[in-house]
Amino acid sequence: MQRIKGGESDMFDKIREHEQVVFCNDESTGLKAIIAIHSTRLGPALGGCRMYPYENVDAALEDVLRLSKGMTYKCAAADVDFGGGKAVIIGNPEKDKSPELFRAFGQFVESLNGRFYTGTDMGTVPEDFIHALKETNCIVGVDEVYGGSGDSSVPTAQGVIYGLKATNQAIWGSDVLAGKAYSIQGLGKVGLKVAEVLLENGADLYVTDINTKAIDAVTEKAKEAGAGIKVVSSDEIYAQPADVFIPCAMGGIINDETIELLKVQGVAGSANNQLKEARHGKLLQEKGILYAPDYIVNAGGLIQVADELYSPNKERVLRKTRAIYTSLLNVYQQAEREGMTTIEAADYFCETRIEARTRRNSFFSHMKRPKWAVRI
Repeated sequence: MQRIKGGESDMFDKIREHEQVVFCNDESTGLKAIIAIHSTRLGPALGGCRMYPYENVDAALEDVLRLSKGMTYKCAAADVDFGGGKAVIIGNPEKDKSPELFRAFGQFVESLNGRFYTGTDMGTVPEDFIHALKETNCIVGVDEVYGGSGDSSVPTAQGVIYGLKATNQAIWGSDVLAGKAYSIQGLGKVGLKVAEVLLENGADLYVTDINTKAIDAVTEKAKEAGAGIKVVSSDEIYAQPADVFIPCAMGGIINDETIELLKVQGVAGSANNQLKEARHGKLLQEKGILYAPDYIVNAGGLIQVADELYSPNKERVLRKTRAIYTSLLNVYQQAEREGMTTIEAADYFCETRIEARTRRNSFFSHMKRPKWAVRI
């Protein structure tokens, strides 16, 4: 096939792994968004909508492509019947939001005819999507009074705790959280909940966040629990003498510079795409740091919103979220057994599952598939 020359070739090279990438522009509301559908091999694409003041469109595109691909693997690892997708809105979540902007976004989601389901992510909250819900049924994670399953950060945080327990078990032969020190990068919706659970279990913390209210809340919690806590800057968090590093903010924070600073024995957190490049998983291994693949650890929220489309059931979500513990231990064991990195072991597991299900779905394609639940 003849290759296209120039800028068009560059763009298609960037999105070659994706089924569909949609640029959304609505001048009247100021909406500038990108929706990326990585794969629908296992079902409709599912992934949150992030709002962030990206420096330029290229940065936004890079982020949404990485995030949507990660969602494909996350869906496979979490054993849900969805593929991977993601959306990003370019803008400052503190001042650029409006009901009209999210309604416009909802119209773009609706134009995809059920190929993409979305909800809250970094920089957005469930209340934002009440407006989008007026334009499309393909919204998940809204408040229960609107037919949703509520705050997805709750099961996400629970999943991180199970991931930490599995990591402790693999490193020290015990999954007890007490008696260890954890450095937490980001005290947002998930990080703050994780910090509170760790403090309740007798752990000590190093924390960083630009949100002073979150810092004050976790500091007060530490005083109540009689636990040790140290607040450090965003640059200092990597070099703290903790046992496990818990990234709960932006991705790409495990890189050449930060790996040199890390003194921990494990990394397990909720941030997406923590490795700047795949080779950084190998560098962590060489340094003796056990890495918990992020898309396994942070799958709790995905499990909840995927379950929501069959009708919300909190006990069912909790049961599936507990499986993160076993899945992560299996990844650790396979990595050690096969002499590969933990991210290689996790990717292999997910790719094998995707291939197996794709073959099975093709074989049974003549059978009637269940319809996704919708709300009005």
